[in-house]
Amino acid sequence: MIDIDGSHGEGGGQLLRTAVALAAITGQPLRVRNVRARRSNPGLAAQHLAAVKAVAALCNAEAEGLHVKSQEIVMYPQGLRGGEFQFDVGTAGTVTLVLQAALPVALMCAERLVMTITGGTDIRASPPLDYFRYVFLPLLESMGARVSLQVLRRGYFPRGGGEVVVEVEPGPGLRPLVQQKRGSLSEVGGIVHTSNLPAHVAARMAQSAQQVLPPVPVPHIEQQLLAWPQAVGQGGAIVLWARCATGVLGAAATAQRGVPAERLGEEAGQALRAEIESGATLDVHAADQMLVYAALASDANAESGPSRFTARTLSSHARTTMWLIEQFLPVEFGASQVGELWRIDCRPRSK
Repeated sequence: MIDIDGSHGEGGGQLLRTAVALAAITGQPLRVRNVRARRSNPGLAAQHLAAVKAVAALCNAEAEGLHVKSQEIVMYPQGLRGGEFQFDVGTAGTVTLVLQAALPVALMCAERLVMTITGGTDIRASPPLDYFRYVFLPLLESMGARVSLQVLRRGYFPRGGGEVVVEVEPGPGLRPLVQQKRGSLSEVGGIVHTSNLPAHVAARMAQSAQQVLPPVPVPHIEQQLLAWPQAVGQGGAIVLWARCATGVLGAAATAQRGVPAERLGEEAGQALRAEIESGATLDVHAADQMLVYAALASDANAESGPSRFTARTLSSHARTTMWLIEQFLPVEFGASQVGELWRIDCRPRSK
């Protein structure tokens, strides 16, 4: 059994989600203790519980400690299986964080798999749904993943109620993620959406983002005004991206009560501009989230060479995730600072 101290490093929910995903993929029994010990409200919250239950369902696992506020879980994977699954966070807990745990498992399954997930789609402190759809999924597709996303309804804090369908088709396996240099930009764009709010809110977010983005190529930001049945409750988000021949960079901000729309748009625009001007091949959020996929590809395709990319910073999330992955898979990470950028690579572990 692999025993993981959930307080290691960053000590948050990402460590738990990645640990259960890797246990399911490798078939190794897992214990995670001190779950989210570094948080002010330690233990499993509803969205963490939903993520663990989702992974347990995908690998037909026997599990212990699956209740809200639990600080220790044990899981015994029984083997991956395809089919159709429904997962309900039960609150405004984030759909994209459930997918952070479940999607690596689904991609390693040899059968078609469909997940319908209900919860919050655009929640503060987690990836908005459009970042997942327009930044993260294209990066995965460049590695050979076959994933499609259908948005049935959006949901916001505190009501949740959003619903998405994610379909994963079996494929020949993931290719290493190799993005060492970034070419010139071909597109800068984005989406602003608001639900049950005045139309000028979305317009102000879009305008303030455009004012701080580089003028070339000319940014195009789509505005979507939603209401029932397209969305439940009031909310919104802005997601921006910059595309080039080798990949895509992204940035986002989620609407918050009391925070001016102009500030949200400006924050997202400045974040994307910083990514563009840095010369990095992945934005800081994608650099965290792609680590597990880079490791799975490098483990399975030793002859194809290592996964390698650059980022403008190396977060505590990334450092913790690298350490965790090495506990499960025969790979090793390297991270070195070259000028203003961090170069990250993942290769099969030396024998």
